[in-house]
Amino acid sequence: MTILAAQGVDPELVRLRDSIDNFDAALIHLLAERFRCTQRVGELKARKGMPASDPDREARQVTRLRKLAVDAKLDPDFAEKFLAFVVKEVIRHHQTIALNADLNNDTERKD
Repeated sequence: MTILAAQGVDPELVRLRDSIDNFDAALIHLLAERFRCTQRVGELKARKGMPASDPDREARQVTRLRKLAVDAKLDPDFAEKFLAFVVKEVIRHHQTIALNADLNNDTERKD
């Protein structure tokens, strides 16, 4: 018997919360993998002198993810807000990568 069951917590509630905890863990791992990939994108953009942000791609992603959300019966406004939060963080990372690349290039030129 689990502690919660011993405390009289409904077993169905315990089961559902366990599932939620598993989903949360999966989301964290997926986000970590996504950010590892966007890190590589940021490094490539910095090497090529490309801007950190790509508004055309971002707009296409919003449209695509809103449709995916509707298909999945998830509030598309929530999906868009979530994507905006993630993209804002990715752009911040890309800007940092580009700045560090510029600083490294300046240091190499002075050597």
